[in-house]
Amino acid sequence: MFDVVVIGAGPAGVVAALRTASLGAKTALITQNEFGGMAANDGPVPVRTLAHAARLIRDARQLGRYGIAVSEPVLELPRLLERVREVVADARTHSSFQRLIDSLGVTLYKQAGAVHFTGSNTAEADGGLRLEANKFIICTGGVSRRLSVPGSELTATHSDAWSLQSLPPSILVIGAGATGVQVASVFNAFGSKIQLFQRGPRILPTEDEEISAAVAKAFRKAGIVVRENFGEIESFQKTPDGVRMNFTKEGNRDHAEASLVVVATGWAANTHALDLPKAGVETDPRGFVRVDAHLRTSAPHIFAAGDVTGHVMLVPQAIQAAFVAGTNAVLGASTTLGNPASPVGSFTDPEYAQVGLTEAKAREGHDVEIATLSFDSTTRTIIDGRTEGFCKLITDRATRRILGCHVVGERAVEITQVAAIVIESGMPVDRLAQIPLSFPTYTGLLGRVAAKAARQLNLDVGWLAE
Repeated sequence: MFDVVVIGAGPAGVVAALRTASLGAKTALITQNEFGGMAANDGPVPVRTLAHAARLIRDARQLGRYGIAVSEPVLELPRLLERVREVVADARTHSSFQRLIDSLGVTLYKQAGAVHFTGSNTAEADGGLRLEANKFIICTGGVSRRLSVPGSELTATHSDAWSLQSLPPSILVIGAGATGVQVASVFNAFGSKIQLFQRGPRILPTEDEEISAAVAKAFRKAGIVVRENFGEIESFQKTPDGVRMNFTKEGNRDHAEASLVVVATGWAANTHALDLPKAGVETDPRGFVRVDAHLRTSAPHIFAAGDVTGHVMLVPQAIQAAFVAGTNAVLGASTTLGNPASPVGSFTDPEYAQVGLTEAKAREGHDVEIATLSFDSTTRTIIDGRTEGFCKLITDRATRRILGCHVVGERAVEITQVAAIVIESGMPVDRLAQIPLSFPTYTGLLGRVAAKAARQLNLDVGWLAE
């Protein structure tokens, strides 16, 4: 009998198990497949490796501008996929989480098969393993959402796209959220002809509108066909060279064809095998596990964290939630997650990232000042030949605090990490402007745009020149 059993060994599950074990609870961690979950085996680690390859191809094509003569880069996909497997294996082998799991005495069951509840305090795996516990923490993550239209079995998910054995000449990407744009960007760099379809009026609908517009413009410039507000999908059909998508808009029928169709229309909770009713665990209307502010489910002794709850579905946020869930499972439901600044972004070309409020959301409750700095006016971007993009700060006029930072362009994801610290600390924009950040750097852009915002607010930033 365990004090706590954690189901799922992705980032959330691992941290939940570490937290409960560190508090003295006898803990078991069980996973259907490999240690590390989707993040290590089918998410950020392999995806970032492919995005790095795409960046290397892009950078190689720029070498001639710096007097370095090389031939045109040629992608060998099998070799790249072998490198991806090496990275995944190496990351798993050197994971500090794995060592901590061992050192804290967590009982780890890897590749146990699908796990399901058989009662409120028992769970079994397909392989026959049976576990009893006083508390459970569900961290089974999510899975790609499938379309329910005729012929949808002919489509692939992003997981299938990362494991291709040959480069498709053309790809239709359905859905232009974070996953869809990343698939489109990476395979466009590799040489596939990409058509990106978004049902709504703009790609990256959760981003600031200026970011969405800038990324769409850059994608079109790079040769990606971007089709927003395209209508409703009716069906998919097999063709001699691939797949045809049939769709309608306002009564007009249309179609598009490609060698491969990748569907990236959302993320669903990975709960289909759990048999949650046996444990008294309810789901919300979207199918995610329903939790309260303490990450406790409808069954008081069962908690949940990570993508399975449908909250912000990113690794850092999953880790934070897992710490809270693990704490409450052992010490009682007293800790809440709060609302920390959470930077998000993607390693597309160009990169984009944000932290805090979008301009539209900020204007709903604040009197704001908007300051934007174009990448073509900064030294480091000129040196690197990466002058497309901008950094935008949204500042509250009354408090001088930064409400949001939105970046599109080179190193956007890195820039917003610093902005997140600034926002979380409550630092006024004029104080940020006075910090002598290193020159010439991408992070230094934050200081310059902060100085611009401060001047627009008629604040004295001393010796700084804009």
